Amino acid sequence: QVQVVESGGGLVQPGGSLRLSCAASGRIFRIGAMGWYRQAPGKQRELVALLSSRGTPNYADSVKGRFTISRDNAKGTLYLQMNSLKPEDTAVYYCNCAISSYGSTGYADYWGQGTQVTVSS
Repeated sequence: QVQVVESGGGLVQPGGSLRLSCAASGRIFRIGAMGWYRQAPGKQRELVALLSSRGTPNYADSVKGRFTISRDNAKGTLYLQMNSLKPEDTAVYYCNCAISSYGSTGYADYWGQGTQVTVSS
């Protein structure tokens, strides 16, 4: 079994900061690309930041210069540092990981349960 769990969400004032964490655990053989997505009420889920298996980051235009994606390969943990937060950043943030488990040669797509980020004064 593989499990992906996000944490670090909460309520923050505009201009504030939060750091989200995503921990992958279980029978993990390899971890490939990892990314953060978000979904606001009435909106489709959108990509926020993506980190390739080789560590190359990409960001949505709306968060460039404010968010930073990183990971600890040894611990299988993904981070999203969120600075200069705006009300429009309010959403449920989801972690997504491509993971291969023992007994399988291919990768499967795993999603976390989501963590709520609310930016409001």
